[in-house]
This record gives sequence, C-alpha cells and structure tokens, in this order.
Amino acid sequence: MRDQRGRISRLPLRVRLVAGFSATMLFVLTAAGVFVYWRVQYAVDHRLNTQLAKTARVVAPLVTSTGEVSDDDALRAAGDHYQVLDRTGQVLTADKTAGAKPLLDRSEVRSALRHPVRKDVGQFLPASDRPLRVYAKALPAGTGGDAAVLVVATKRNQRDEALRELLGQLLAAGFGALIITAVVGDRLARAALKPVERYRSQAADIASGATGVRLDVPADRDDEVTRLGHTLNDVLSALEDALEHERRFVNDASHELRTPLTLLTSRVQLALRRRRTVAEHEGILEEIGTDVSRLSKLAEQLLALGTEQTATHTDDSADLAAVALRQVELRHSLAPPDSPLSAPGALHVAASGPAVVSVGSARLTQLIDNLLDNAAVHGAPPVTVEVDTTNGAARLTVSDAGLGMDQALLSTATQRFARASEARSRPGSGLGLSLVETIVANAGGQLRLCSHGRHERFGADFDAACSHDERTTATVLLPLQPEPAQS
Repeated sequence: MRDQRGRISRLPLRVRLVAGFSATMLFVLTAAGVFVYWRVQYAVDHRLNTQLAKTARVVAPLVTSTGEVSDDDALRAAGDHYQVLDRTGQVLTADKTAGAKPLLDRSEVRSALRHPVRKDVGQFLPASDRPLRVYAKALPAGTGGDAAVLVVATKRNQRDEALRELLGQLLAAGFGALIITAVVGDRLARAALKPVERYRSQAADIASGATGVRLDVPADRDDEVTRLGHTLNDVLSALEDALEHERRFVNDASHELRTPLTLLTSRVQLALRRRRTVAEHEGILEEIGTDVSRLSKLAEQLLALGTEQTATHTDDSADLAAVALRQVELRHSLAPPDSPLSAPGALHVAASGPAVVSVGSARLTQLIDNLLDNAAVHGAPPVTVEVDTTNGAARLTVSDAGLGMDQALLSTATQRFARASEARSRPGSGLGLSLVETIVANAGGQLRLCSHGRHERFGADFDAACSHDERTTATVLLPLQPEPAQS
C-alpha cells in the first residue's frame, strides 16, 4: 500500500487531479445509473406482479379438484400461462406454453402453500429463449382433490428488452459523460496550473542567477494562485534586500579590515628589515598591540551587529535608568587617565525615575556603551546622559559639546562604517550607531540624531518632541513595558 501511494505521489499533479476528478465522476455516474435502473426495474416488475396477481385471483376459483381449469378464456385473453401443481410439485395440468415441467421446485411449492411466491424463469443476460415471470399461490381449501398450487406466468420479453436497452443507454451515457468530464477536467487543471508552471519557469531563471526578476502576476485577478505569486514576489524582494545588505556589509567589512591588516603587516615587515634593540622591539610591539586591539574591537562589533540582526524577540526586560546609572558609574571608576571622559565633570547622568522597557540588560548595556564611546571619540565633554519617560515611552538622551555632524552625515550616520572624512584618523570603525539603531529597531523603538537644530529619525514613530539644546544629541525612545493587570 505504501509503495502504491509512493507511485501515485510521483505522478504529475495534473494527472492526479484529473484521475481524482474522473474517479469521483465514475462513482457518481455509477450510483446514479444503479438508482435509475433499479427504479425502472421495480416499476416494470411491479406492473407484471400486479397483473399476475389479478389473473391468479380470477383463475383460482375456476380450478377443479383434479387441477383442470373450467374456463381458460381469461388466461388466453391476457396472454398468460398456467400450471396447477399438487403438494409434491407435480404438474396436474398446464397449458402448452407452460409445459409439463414444473416451474417451481419442491421448496418453492412449500413456500407457495404459506404465501404467494414470485420468481423469474430464464436468464436476463444473456437473453433466454423462454423468459417468464411467475406468480404462485395456494388454491382455496374448498377445492379438494390433489390440486394445491396455482402457478400463472407471463412472458418477460418486452420487460427484459426494455431493461437491456436502458442498461445499454446508461452505460453509453455514463462512458460518454466520463470521457467529457475527464477532458474538461484536464483542460481546467491545465488552465489552473499554467500560472504555477510560469512561476516555476521564472523561479528557475532566478535560481540560475537572474536578478531583478519578478513573477508575472496578473493584476486583474485575485485568487489563490495570484495571491501565491504576490507572496513569492514579496519573498524575492526580501531576499534580494537581504542579499544586497549582506553583500554591502561584506564589501564594507573587507574594506575596513584591509587597512588595519595592511598596517599591521607593514609594521611587522619594517621591524624585520634590520636588527633592533630590545627597547625598539618593545615600542614596535606596543604599536602592533594597538593595531591588534583595534582589529579585535572591530571584529567584536561586527559579531555583535550580526548577532543582533538575527536575534529573535524575547520577553527580557530591564530598567533603562538603572542600566544607564551603572554604566556611567563604571566609566567614572574604570576609565583610563587619558580618556576624554575621565576628567571631573566630563560625564554626568540624571534619571527622573525607573523606566522599565522590554529589552534585556545586556542589549541596553551595548546600546549605552556605544553611545558613550561615540560621544567620547567624536564629540567633546561635557557629556550628559538623561533618562526619563514621555508619552508611554522611555527616553534616553546622550549629549556632547563637540563640533557635531553635518546634514549629509547625520542622515547616513547609522549605516555601517559611515564616518566623516575627518574622523578617519580617530579610533573607531563606524559600526557603533549602526548597532544602536539595530537594537532600537528590534525593540520597536526610535533613534534620533540631532545636531545644530537638524533632526534625523530612524525606526518607529513616536509622538514625542525633542527637548534638548543645540548640542549634538542622540535620543533613544523605547516603549515602556506594560504594567501587569491587577487581579
């Protein structure tokens, strides 16, 4: 059975549809034909049985004790035939057509003594030479003598011929209807699957490397196949966008990694050109260590960005104000002496109260650290961190007193490796704001970059106006976590 199902499943879909449709029609036509044939046969047989029962009622009083029929004119007028049998089934008297051979066997005679018996003599298919419809009933008890059962019969020629004609017409009509439905079903299946085959052909072109190709979906139709085509086009667009983003990311990453790797290789080659003192080697190793640290930082940011883009939404939550206070405190206590934020008053924080959001503490830490790093490297102290709530959202602002960003950089600052030309000589890779935007977007929030009165928004829409001065400010708006319902 499993092998048979496997063979069927390997057939083309159109063949399976037509076969299933034809099998269903065969069942319906067969059931309808059987019903029609049974009703016609029942009507014809009922008429014959009624006629024979009426004849038997007329003839039975005319049968004598010896089995003779005193007046057989009624039988001859109706075209019927008769036999009179004794209790053992022997023929006492009969007309020439019925003959001397009993039309009933002994068991049927015993049954006829209790109740009327109806039977057919002669085959329906193939046609018999002597087809008869027989009706037998017990003679009245007052008859006496050996006569016990009266058998009347009529020829079935017309009845059988009519039923055979009906059967032939039903078979011919059913076969013709089955052929027509199979052809129509095949045409309908071809028409229904034609767009699917067109989609498959176009998808094969896309799989072979064609770009910018979309499935040809009719604009004036709205059915299951066209909706499938629209969905597949959306999937293709999303895949092309993702592929383009990954391609751009790989190209940018290769470009950014090439510079520190080239610099690192050059330092090693220069160090090997001549003999050097221990102090010189130590200086070179310090420079190489700095390059390796920058390279490691860049790799960490690339890994964090890739992980954040593929991360799924979780039910983690944390207090944005508490995380901001903690990170600023760590900057105060752990910042190296040469850090721009290590001087007294260079970094301060203010929080109006708790601001619980549906973002985990680890991601909030990444977000705040990157904003602080960006302010330390590209801005200038004092740097101010503020946390409050507004219109159902937690708001984090990081402001610095640096020179700010021009309009062109402001609108592209969240793109990977986006940096101003004068910032190329500073530490950093241009991935910090891209990672911040990704974290905020995944949380359903908004990132704002404002400088010199110009504003750029990234992410969801929030009905909250900016409330800062002209300094360069990064604002993060995150939806507050809903409070649990009171039971």
